Amino acid sequence: MFDIRLIRENAKLVKENIKKKYEDDKLALVDELIEKDLLWRNIKSKTDDLRHERNAISAQINKLKKEKKDASDLIAKAKEIPGKIEKSDKEADALKSRIDDILKTIPNIIHESVPIGKNDSENVVREVLGEPTKLAFEPKSHVELCEKLGIADFDASSRVAGNGFFYLKGALSLLNQALIRFSIDFMVSKGYTFVEPPLMLRQNIVDGTVDFNFFKDMVYKIENEDLYLIGTSEHALIGMFNSQIIDESELPLKLCGYSQCFRKEIGSHGIDEKGLFRTHQFNKVEQVVICKPEASYDLYDELMNNSKEIYKALGLPARVLESCSGDLGDLKAKGADLEVFSPRSKSYFEVGSCSNLTDAQARRSNIRIRARDGSLFLPHTLNNTAVATSRAMVAIIENFQTEKGTVIVPEILRPYMHGLKEITADWKEDLKKLYNI
Repeated sequence: MFDIRLIRENAKLVKENIKKKYEDDKLALVDELIEKDLLWRNIKSKTDDLRHERNAISAQINKLKKEKKDASDLIAKAKEIPGKIEKSDKEADALKSRIDDILKTIPNIIHESVPIGKNDSENVVREVLGEPTKLAFEPKSHVELCEKLGIADFDASSRVAGNGFFYLKGALSLLNQALIRFSIDFMVSKGYTFVEPPLMLRQNIVDGTVDFNFFKDMVYKIENEDLYLIGTSEHALIGMFNSQIIDESELPLKLCGYSQCFRKEIGSHGIDEKGLFRTHQFNKVEQVVICKPEASYDLYDELMNNSKEIYKALGLPARVLESCSGDLGDLKAKGADLEVFSPRSKSYFEVGSCSNLTDAQARRSNIRIRARDGSLFLPHTLNNTAVATSRAMVAIIENFQTEKGTVIVPEILRPYMHGLKEITADWKEDLKKLYNI
């Protein structure tokens, strides 16, 4: 949500920012906002004058009554004022509602370092981490390998729930849990507090963290309840502080949340008929930070570095792709994706997204900080994926497959899998040995 004071003081800057994001259709909204804000303030001023007049007349009436003088004219005048105040309040409320709606559509001011571009074709590679995997054989898809090894059942999941779901079995289930445990341990070692959030949220909480009108078609609603299944634990972690005042001494708040996530994935990408890449249900470990404004871009770098370290430890080649202005969500001031190389498609695919929302999300969620001098200010909020396990498993299976059709387990994950080094068709027997069964 946008700060109306900035529009009052520097509408030109706001309009220039809108043009940088190629959202020229919103330019007229700035003019409408300025007009309605001025009208709202005038009405509020007149309403305050009416209340002052009502109080003054009441005092005069009381004085005349004490003096046993006729106050009928003033009483008649006083009776007219509540109706006028009520009418003014309704006009002001209607204007305020429209003002707030417009403020929610005005994009956040992008950081000066954001590349200017119209769409994702103009995003910029900022860093390449490791050499792309070169296999001496024709790589198989993760679906083919999973089915051949008997570690996932996509046909059964389709029968019981439809496309976009999966059954993980045996060694792959353990790999999924290993990724969760490893990334949580990593984040806790970095000083982040581990949180398991609710998997359902009320609409006002979702709307405080993201544009609900945009997001409502992506999440599942619980029938006859004011509850939605979460699309990411970020919303629940930020929602924990909705309409709360945090003491400045607690900043920065660094949180690591694990949850299952649920999304309809309606749109141009759609749902994969088979596989783990784009699904309705997935597991994710998320990073969230609430901090002082002056610290947010250092912490943005920290969040991205955390993800880079995780994927480096997994031994996966990756790159940082920064979002250009036109591809940046309206709440974001700066954002970038971490992508992993796919030897099958010989291209990179997204495994996580890092965002600095400055004070836009805190304003929507009414999160405030109590400064040491007692004043209140808005914090900055940031988020980034630590690991979305389904995407990470696709990356591991594709990059660590062998010519004989097995998958090497990244060394960092082996302690979480009782020492399993390789997923083979004999994984059941291998696990029996490791578990001393």
